[in-house]
Amino acid sequence: MDQPDITALIPIIITLALSLTTRNVVIGLFGGVFSGVIMLNGIAPLDTFGTLVKDYLVPQLTDSYNAGVIVLLVFIGGFVALMEQSGGGQAFAQKVTHWVSTKCRAQLSSWFGGIFIFFSDLGTPLIVGPVFRPLFDKLKLSRQKLAFIIDSTSSPVAILIPFIGWGVYIMGLLQKEFTALDVGISDWEAFVKAIPFQFYAFLAIFIVPLVAIKKLDFGPMAEAEAKAKQGIIAANTQDTLKTFTHKNARASFVFAPLIVMATVLVAMLAPLGFPFEKVSGSVFRAALSTAYFCAAVTLISLMAFYGVRKLNDGIGVYLKGMGNMMQVAIVLILAWTLSSVGKELGTAAYIAEQAQAGFPYWLVPAVAFLLSAIISFATGSSWGTFAIMLPLVIPTAIAIDAPLYACIGAVLSGGLFGDHCSPISETTILSSTGSGCDQFEHFRTQLPYALLNGSIALASFIVAGIMQSALVLVAALISQICLVYLLAKWHHRTQPASELEAQQ
Repeated sequence: MDQPDITALIPIIITLALSLTTRNVVIGLFGGVFSGVIMLNGIAPLDTFGTLVKDYLVPQLTDSYNAGVIVLLVFIGGFVALMEQSGGGQAFAQKVTHWVSTKCRAQLSSWFGGIFIFFSDLGTPLIVGPVFRPLFDKLKLSRQKLAFIIDSTSSPVAILIPFIGWGVYIMGLLQKEFTALDVGISDWEAFVKAIPFQFYAFLAIFIVPLVAIKKLDFGPMAEAEAKAKQGIIAANTQDTLKTFTHKNARASFVFAPLIVMATVLVAMLAPLGFPFEKVSGSVFRAALSTAYFCAAVTLISLMAFYGVRKLNDGIGVYLKGMGNMMQVAIVLILAWTLSSVGKELGTAAYIAEQAQAGFPYWLVPAVAFLLSAIISFATGSSWGTFAIMLPLVIPTAIAIDAPLYACIGAVLSGGLFGDHCSPISETTILSSTGSGCDQFEHFRTQLPYALLNGSIALASFIVAGIMQSALVLVAALISQICLVYLLAKWHHRTQPASELEAQQ
């Protein structure tokens, strides 16, 4: 469209409305795409659907970049399923618990375990939660605290790593916009440069050792810890997660595949100068796919050798994990298609034009953070939020010369923040289930920490919009330390004497 007007926003509005109403991003994205195709081709339901498939969905699948991303995600899905169903994570975590004898060590070891199991945001509650739950009960630590720790080390860790499912998915969305805008920025470069601006992820990760070492509990979490000290456990009324364990499982099931993966990556990419020289996206994705496949073969072989799973069983788990990535692929394809339809309608151009009319460039990161948080909170899906927001924020940032990497970091941080605050998000549900904690109790006790981190992140994005410096992250972490200390001190002063005695 030569002169886009406000009607260009209709597909986005429909996408948001359906996503928020149905709590299903796939339905929202499909509704937005379908409405956009109708606007471009006229009202004729059967013909419109045929046009949607032939002219919009199929081209996304046949695009070499898109196909490479989907293939890589499939390999990652298979490997993650093997890791979660090998028993290696439990064996590793149990080794860590041998030196745990204090409350502080218990919290730090579960935090470290969540960081080490970086390859899957869902793997953290599946592995760390059930292993550390008995230890937390023994040391009279609340299960709410365990749920908080594994929720703070699942998505926040995964979103910072470019070569796992989160990074590949996000880079797929980024590259689509860069190609359309012809800006000459690679998806890898953009992702890496946006990492220092993922303020919420860093704040969520680093608040855990701060609270553990200094015993700076506040709000409902302090109350939960006081009750746990008295032996009152807020157990989940539902069944807890049943994780796969085996007496022959080894901690090497975690180490060996990762070592193989790193070795294969170095062998394939180092001769090309990576990471000091730019490597084409297709070569990088091919190397990653190869590395994940070799790691999977290693793990399947180890499980068969130690008698944990028969060879056929291991292959079955691998194939099932590959199939589990289908919904992620669907979201990506629909997001790419919505972006393509939006370009034809002039959606991003219209938003950028309105922003240029008087919107301060330095406010774009903060606004992107808030909008992403709202969408993620309402839908419970950070991935769906990225698919909706990145195609809007990137063109706008480039059009009005806003700090691009801060804007990307704002969308990612906002999606994570909303997900952490949402009682319906998948990570909230899994974290509470994995720790054996009531879901509402986890939501209630984590919310003050999430709101604190979110407030600091929002202020940081306002500053980053002006300064455009990654040093803002340092200031954000220092602010977190000061605010947590002050809040804990204030809570200590306002507590009833009975609660104070219970915590001593």
